[in-house]
Amino acid sequence: MPTISFTSALQRFLPVPSAQVTGTTIAEALAAVFASEPRLRGYVLDDQGALRRHVAIYVNGRPIGDRARLTDAVAPDDEIYVFQALSGG
Repeated sequence: MPTISFTSALQRFLPVPSAQVTGTTIAEALAAVFASEPRLRGYVLDDQGALRRHVAIYVNGRPIGDRARLTDAVAPDDEIYVFQALSGG
């Protein structure tokens, strides 16, 4: 099963430890996490279900290509990382 991890920037809002999830796409992997922590969805996805502009997802160190439908494939041994961009002045 793929492993999904969230950066500390997201974890300051909600406790989301790394987890092994079921799924063969980014959308399915995220759905597995959202099932156990539904409030996280609003931090990661917009109202249309697309990745928020300030969020990035990498699979094995490479950015995903489909930010709108999250159809990028994931394999059982993949590492998925969800980042929230930080800004400041």
